[in-house]
Amino acid sequence: MEMTQIQKRILLLTQEGIPITSSPYNEISRKLGITEEEVVKQITLMKEKGIIRRFGASIGHREIGITANAMCVWNVPDQKVEDVGKIMASIDDVTHCYARPRRPGWPYNIFTMVHSYSRDECIDIIKKISNIVDIHDYRIFFSEKEFKKTGIRL
Repeated sequence: MEMTQIQKRILLLTQEGIPITSSPYNEISRKLGITEEEVVKQITLMKEKGIIRRFGASIGHREIGITANAMCVWNVPDQKVEDVGKIMASIDDVTHCYARPRRPGWPYNIFTMVHSYSRDECIDIIKKISNIVDIHDYRIFFSEKEFKKTGIRL
């Protein structure tokens, strides 16, 4: 799918982030000589045409004090994976939820990520999830170092 020049410029101007203001597209529209409404329209068109999959926000969680990141792997009965996965994914504290194949010596088939201000808070969240879905066979892995956090760039 072909992008217009204005769409390419919008992506270049937004790929490093947009300002947190009541009019985040104001500066972009000013630089491009178009209205804010046109910026939003072009982003919507790119999404509808499949040029971009989504346009979302990524918060620098470490900068705001969220330093505990836990991946929890769950051993969910195969016949319950769909239902349990949907419940886990609906929990606000879960930022990622994936079904994965089991491997020899690795019985875990659902992976979730939670983030909080401390390891203890992550553990409390995971215990809450465990009680909600009635799955108690899980392991928790905490992040030690962040190597990369960037999106795709033009």
